[in-house]
Amino acid sequence: MVMFKPLRTVMAAALLTVAAYGVSAQVAGDHPDTYVVKKGDTLWDIAGRYLKKPWLWPEIWQANPQVKNPHLIYPGDVLSLAYLDRVALQEGPRQEAPINAIPLSDVEAFLKDLRVVDEFESLPYVVGLEEDRLRSSLNQVAYIKGLPDAQPGQRYMVVRPTQRYITIDPDRCCENSGRRAESLDFRGQRSWGTESLWAYQIPPSGGEPLGYELARQTTGTISRGLVGDAEAATLVIDSTGNEVRVGDRLIPVDAQSYDLQFMPHAPAQELPVEKARVIAVADMVTSGGTRDVVALSVGTADGVDNGTVFSTWRQGNVEVDRVQAGIDRSPDAHGRGSKVKLPDEFASHVMVFRTFDKVSYALVMDGVRPTRLGYRLKHPDASN
Repeated sequence: MVMFKPLRTVMAAALLTVAAYGVSAQVAGDHPDTYVVKKGDTLWDIAGRYLKKPWLWPEIWQANPQVKNPHLIYPGDVLSLAYLDRVALQEGPRQEAPINAIPLSDVEAFLKDLRVVDEFESLPYVVGLEEDRLRSSLNQVAYIKGLPDAQPGQRYMVVRPTQRYITIDPDRCCENSGRRAESLDFRGQRSWGTESLWAYQIPPSGGEPLGYELARQTTGTISRGLVGDAEAATLVIDSTGNEVRVGDRLIPVDAQSYDLQFMPHAPAQELPVEKARVIAVADMVTSGGTRDVVALSVGTADGVDNGTVFSTWRQGNVEVDRVQAGIDRSPDAHGRGSKVKLPDEFASHVMVFRTFDKVSYALVMDGVRPTRLGYRLKHPDASN
């Protein structure tokens, strides 16, 4: 929880160096000479108050030699918002956690408990439970197939495939789909009506597979490998979490595999507009607002990394020009020459905080309207 606050710090630092870096044009016209950092601030929010483009704060920070570490700005620090050689940071008390670019508490579960993989069928899996139970939990035993070299003391995370991501079919997307997300059963096969984090997702349409999402259930420790004629290793569940069931998969418990500090920046390359889309919104809704998490159809294979900022856009409709074509005919009866493509509509900025090969998780940082399924991803400065 506390760890997430450091990201907010970075934003504030960016404000310090506006003109020194040659981006004074990005500074809002009215701003105070100083700003006292408050608990609950994020760097993005601070930058949003005083910069026209808050995602540019890292560039501003780089011109501030006085700020040795933008991830170590604290509540009570006084930031100078004057430019040129008058930029400064006056340290306040160091009694609270440092501020970060985004509130980590909003994304912690997505950092720790979810991951997207290309396939899961080759992973070891739970083949049986203690005393033929249907579910097992803390201090109970699960039997694992697919660990021929298991040794006592090895720790594993028990995960469950929950979602299958695919690319979007524009003809089926997205405003009025109203379809529930596809969930997976214990074999990783398609299932409807089961528990799902992403209750609304782009419905399957035969597109390119993007990966399978694995959700953490709990962790366990191997107590016994393959002994005698047994063909399954023994795993003792050693932490609280969701109940374990037959078919759950195992992956090794690894060291922290995610970043806790994010430096906002534009995409490294232009992405095909039909490919780069919002493909899911968390917490069982069809649209997200500020501080909501969304899944994107691009990842490290597309040059996307942590801190990448996109703007999201509702695709413009194609409307019949009834003034020129006449209003007495059905819209379907009009040819292409009498139809007008309307511009896309800006919705929000999102920042990537967790990347996989073909999928990323991002946090909605700000917006003028909800971010919905199928919205296009563009450069943060795009005008249409």
